[in-house]
Amino acid sequence: MFRSVLALCGLVAVGGLLSTSDTTPPVVGNRVPVVVELFTSEGCSSCPAADDALRQLETAQSVAGVEVLALGEHVDYWNRLGWKDPFSAAAFTERQRQYAAAFNTNSYTPQAVVNGRTELVGSRQSALGTAIEQAAKAPRAAEELTCAGAALHVRVGQLPAGTGASTVLLAFTETGLSSQVGRGENSGRLLRHAAVVRELRPLGSIKPDGTFAATPPLALDPKWKAANLKAVVLVQENASRHIVGVGSLPLRTPLAAVN
Repeated sequence: MFRSVLALCGLVAVGGLLSTSDTTPPVVGNRVPVVVELFTSEGCSSCPAADDALRQLETAQSVAGVEVLALGEHVDYWNRLGWKDPFSAAAFTERQRQYAAAFNTNSYTPQAVVNGRTELVGSRQSALGTAIEQAAKAPRAAEELTCAGAALHVRVGQLPAGTGASTVLLAFTETGLSSQVGRGENSGRLLRHAAVVRELRPLGSIKPDGTFAATPPLALDPKWKAANLKAVVLVQENASRHIVGVGSLPLRTPLAAVN
């Protein structure tokens, strides 16, 4: 299977700055990045309103001082009810189950989770905005994301005091995706999505000294539209599921193809 190798542009440093490139300014200035994960499905009639709410927040960036980073995670448990969501994956269903255990709730759609700290019905746009504002006030780690050829360089440090064992995760998201649904509860509807998570994988654990460094390769599916792709790096506390660090970087045009 061939995958595209992509170059990166831009840099986002979160929390206290690590060393940064003089020629690559931060993409979002002084805005605080906050992750909104939306557990959704094209088979769920209540989900399009939540997708629209998150897409508007993502596009307008209307929460003062905040950069909203949307992670649309399409679960697969609706697929048996008439329509198979082409963006769904069992891994997102499992991630939602982990949140359900942490929040002591059931899994449902559309469910929004803000920085791993607050969960709510994703279509409640006003409440979602309030949760985002609150999440932006929490202490956060410093991250630096840079590119070098076909690899992403990730550095993390300065974790908030008291942070427990944590994992660093890398997500690739794609905006501008839509589906014409042919069956199920949304039959006949054209659904437009907030940024869809195309891939989510762990990079490793934070070291005992509170730091992390890795250079994951950028070998991505050529079916994904490069101009709409973004890399999002999360630092997530294992026990609480709180996201204590976030960084993002947009991706650019494919350079080559590799096996």
